[in-house]
Amino acid sequence: MLARSMASTLAHRGPDQEGVFCDDRVSLAHRRLSIIDLSENGRQPMTNEDGSVIIVFNGEIYNFAELRDELQNKGHRFASRSDTEVIVHGYEEWGVDAINRLRGMFAFALWDTKKKRLLLARDRIGIKPLYYYHGADRFIFASEIKAILEDRGVERRVNFQALYDYLGFEFVPAPQTMFEGISKLPAGHYLILEDGQVSVKQYWDLSFQGHDVPRDFGEAVEKMREHLDFAVKSHLVSDVPLGVFLSGGLDSSCIVALMRRHINGPLKTFTIGYEDKTFSELDYADLVARHCGTEHHVLMLDTMRPEYVEQTLYHLDEPMTDLSTVPLYLLCRQAKEHVTVCLSGEGADESFAGYDRFKASRLNRWFSLMPPVVRREIIGRMAALLPDQPQKKGAVNILKRFVEGANLNPDGQHLRWQYFLNDRLEDGLFSEGFKAAVRREPFRQVKEYSDRCDAGRDALNREIYLDMRFMMTDSVLMKVDRMSMASSLEIRVPLLDHVLVEYMAALPGDWKLKRMTTKYIFRAALAGLLPDKVVYRGKQGYSLPVKHLLRGDLKRYMVGLLKDSRLLREQMDTAYIDRLIDEHTAMKHNHNHILWALINVAIWHNRFFD
Repeated sequence: MLARSMASTLAHRGPDQEGVFCDDRVSLAHRRLSIIDLSENGRQPMTNEDGSVIIVFNGEIYNFAELRDELQNKGHRFASRSDTEVIVHGYEEWGVDAINRLRGMFAFALWDTKKKRLLLARDRIGIKPLYYYHGADRFIFASEIKAILEDRGVERRVNFQALYDYLGFEFVPAPQTMFEGISKLPAGHYLILEDGQVSVKQYWDLSFQGHDVPRDFGEAVEKMREHLDFAVKSHLVSDVPLGVFLSGGLDSSCIVALMRRHINGPLKTFTIGYEDKTFSELDYADLVARHCGTEHHVLMLDTMRPEYVEQTLYHLDEPMTDLSTVPLYLLCRQAKEHVTVCLSGEGADESFAGYDRFKASRLNRWFSLMPPVVRREIIGRMAALLPDQPQKKGAVNILKRFVEGANLNPDGQHLRWQYFLNDRLEDGLFSEGFKAAVRREPFRQVKEYSDRCDAGRDALNREIYLDMRFMMTDSVLMKVDRMSMASSLEIRVPLLDHVLVEYMAALPGDWKLKRMTTKYIFRAALAGLLPDKVVYRGKQGYSLPVKHLLRGDLKRYMVGLLKDSRLLREQMDTAYIDRLIDEHTAMKHNHNHILWALINVAIWHNRFFD
């Protein structure tokens, strides 16, 4: 049976239980990672009392206890303590509008046997993934693409437009995937399949026109503290052990400190480090662990095995080159030895304006006053001649990256500094056939998203919208879901609680980025909760030192992959790729972004096609 085969492919997402439902129209299969109500009563697919509504669900509903009480008062009878059952009875009571009452991370499929209607839904932020294929005679959906590919009737074809977009942004923007014909259900959307027709509708978007927002900064800080504390506390509900990832950065440190308020006993923290101090935050992580009295676990990573890269690509299903993917994968494997659930700090950089690209955009207001010929032909050429420096950032590397991004098309807005193609690279890298097959308009989707935003004249909030709705879901959150589920570990992201996110969106942009201080109001809210050394430090991250690895341990692996890839031979200029490799390994230029992106493409294509 296809449904059972698809579920087996996703056994890593749910090793504890499995179940299948079939009737003459629909087959639903599920793999369960037991977290709330560990008994057989929590098994899925789950139904209502008369079996007319059947659901398979992935995620956590953090307000399920309140919804359960409300539904019981309306006469609904529950057979389990599971949050899944709240969705079933909520649908009975409120129909599709039940989605708007859920507070949490979720992707689910619900079959209404009376209306012969299939409902798919994905949470507002896009924390949990959902993919689908709609052919002439079939509709298939799953939490991962590889499960859809179990159906031999789904033809495997490369989506060249997605490949073009990926090479620039380093992820595939929704609703595309790298597989032609397979789509992502966008965050904040639901899909209905009825009478053979598919309709996709948006039920939520991020608005910057909130009500009852404090106009006084001090009052706003206090209210933010309340939102942060409630979000973290609500994410602690679990019938299994939980821990927290602690990088030493502000976001994860905040979660550890707030968890400590509500957990009196042992609290396990997990971090990763490198010998190269410019890539490592171990000292800060140790400081926070001691401050909060945690049981701290450190994973040192200084060598990179090619099989790690290949394993992550298998679980990602499509290329995505976030340089922290492999370290996160290894960290999740370590954490799973101790806990089943981990909290993590994803989302704060987007919602609170923590990335360097927000600062670059503000600096560019001055840089853009120079004549274009000066910016491009003089400063641009001079910056390009500067040799790459070995550290992660440093003044020279920051200057080079700023000038490169500033000289890209301004339609990209602040995302120009997170875009890694340019006209020179495209002309040298792509074959004429590939150029003819794609729309070479890299920022067309950025403009579409920007046009939806209601932030008005607040430039910083408009940039936050682009990060939250365009970038984050298919890059950061996809990475987190896949790397954690590969180890049967659930990651929760309390800083993306949608009520907290909505509150933050309604605040003025200048409260988030004040002059060149990122996360300004967030830092103010954490003053006194964490050591000042942590609260007022800059951003670093724990990305893999790929540029060094491609010049050393992974050089031979890279050369072989890029030379032998059938897809790259057919669509790219291999002589130009060789030139990029030579320049990078000789430290003339840092081409690690495009080379790493091509490496991921080659591994992906080998795994899923060849």
